[in-house]
Amino acid sequence: MNSLEPKKLALLRILEILKKHSDIKHPLTQEDIIHRLKNDYGITLERKAISRNISLLREAGYEIVSSLKGSYLDSRDFEDSELRMLIDGVLSSKYIPPSHSGDLINRLCNLSSVYFKSQIKNAYSVNEWSKTENQAVFYNIDIINEAILLDKKISFDYNKYSKDKSLHKSNSYTVSPYQLVLHRHGYFLIALSEKSEEISYFRLDRITDIKITKKQSVRINTVKGYERGIDYNEIATARPYMYSDTPERIELIASESSIDNIIDSFGKNIRISDTGEGKCRIMLKSSVMAMEQYAMQYIDQIEIVKPDFLRLRIREKLQSGFNKYS
Repeated sequence: MNSLEPKKLALLRILEILKKHSDIKHPLTQEDIIHRLKNDYGITLERKAISRNISLLREAGYEIVSSLKGSYLDSRDFEDSELRMLIDGVLSSKYIPPSHSGDLINRLCNLSSVYFKSQIKNAYSVNEWSKTENQAVFYNIDIINEAILLDKKISFDYNKYSKDKSLHKSNSYTVSPYQLVLHRHGYFLIALSEKSEEISYFRLDRITDIKITKKQSVRINTVKGYERGIDYNEIATARPYMYSDTPERIELIASESSIDNIIDSFGKNIRISDTGEGKCRIMLKSSVMAMEQYAMQYIDQIEIVKPDFLRLRIREKLQSGFNKYS
């Protein structure tokens, strides 16, 4: 810490002390504040000056509560419960590398008092979570945002995990970037592929060697099917696995007990009719690839009725699986 700071910094330092060391359970007496001012900043003040500075902070809009037990900062930018939710979000986000996760968590903890950090035990176990090894994620975000503002295409390598459990280049793309979306614990780039001329979804933590090109982006409203822009509700419901094929109308029979899971995966924009015996007929719009994966995952709970080609495809996969385990 700096030694022998000028007294004119006392107002700022008292605010910092209250932010860092006080809360409703840990009020600071004037003696506590005097002690921290001297030890941490080399500033010597009398009790009257402490009281006067706290009054000035109140006049400036800071909610400082004082009683016989002492003073504490009663209002912060984030409640501890909100910070905990943000920290849990960082921890569970596979697209944020461990080093960045630890740094973000420390900065979030610093928005509360020192007593909050001691409560966040999992902040010290970031490396135990499954995280991407791609350290370029935040750089990717900056480059993509800049390209979107400049209406320029970007080029990048796309990677997949191999048997050595490391990322390896699988393809290269040049795309018109439109938006970054957080979906089911993954961070995705929505973009128009120059090669396929189709809207595609790219995992941000799979992108490396990203560059802004000199090519002008294709405007989203000129892309067939996207004349009104991107429907983010459709992304959240019709594309639970972020496949880029065209959504189609799906009819299925499902057990009543599976409706909660279906709504969780495909949203509430579905039609449900009772068929009796604890089953329902459900109509919804979904990516066929996503529905195929979902139907295989919950094969004992749902039955695809239409379209016929999807029903046939699932039957063939089930037969192939049966043959393997026979």
